[in-house]
Amino acid sequence: MSSRWLTLFIESFPKILIPGLTVTIPLTVAAFSISLIIAVLTAMAQYARIPVLTQIIRFYIWIFRGTPLLVQLFVVFYGLPRVGILLDPFPAAVIVFSLNEGAYSSEIVRAALESVPIGQMEAGYCVGMTYMQTMRRIILPQAMRTAFPSLSNSLIAMVKNTSLAANITVTEMLMTTQRIVARTYEPLLLYLEVGLIYLIFSTILTFLQSWGEKKLGAYMQKEA
Repeated sequence: MSSRWLTLFIESFPKILIPGLTVTIPLTVAAFSISLIIAVLTAMAQYARIPVLTQIIRFYIWIFRGTPLLVQLFVVFYGLPRVGILLDPFPAAVIVFSLNEGAYSSEIVRAALESVPIGQMEAGYCVGMTYMQTMRRIILPQAMRTAFPSLSNSLIAMVKNTSLAANITVTEMLMTTQRIVARTYEPLLLYLEVGLIYLIFSTILTFLQSWGEKKLGAYMQKEA
């Protein structure tokens, strides 16, 4: 049994890893990049306290933070075709993960913006900067340094959450593993194996997060 498991492990590892590198990682990068854009824009709008726009953003955040990610995937991929909107699995997953993570990251960035002393904004106005110039050159750089650890944790969580995309037929690592299990009838070994690969990805990202935090810490000390 042990030799059979070892052989299966060696044979299946690249078959699971390749979808991880070609589907899971690209899905994570695309979705997280879009979610950051959403988060920064929505957080800036809330920070500016634009009445109607703020209410719309709060409604968006309420919906996506208050409903399960899996339900959101089902609504977009299986539900929207009922009203004539057809999406391929990968784009559907990118859209849902982006909107979902954007809602969570928006609150992270908003809190980081509000942690910057209000005097920084006033100082920008005093030297003749516009609102957007002050945000871009003074407020956002400080806020993003504060938000970096939390956003990094969100990225690591997203890598693992991409396994839910298997439910809408995205051929990522989990779906690939399920297909191998259906053929070999070895769920214990194979699910442990895909778990190991997710652990490897998460460990690499955790290392990069620690490295980034040290670099930011050294940069802030240098500025001080």
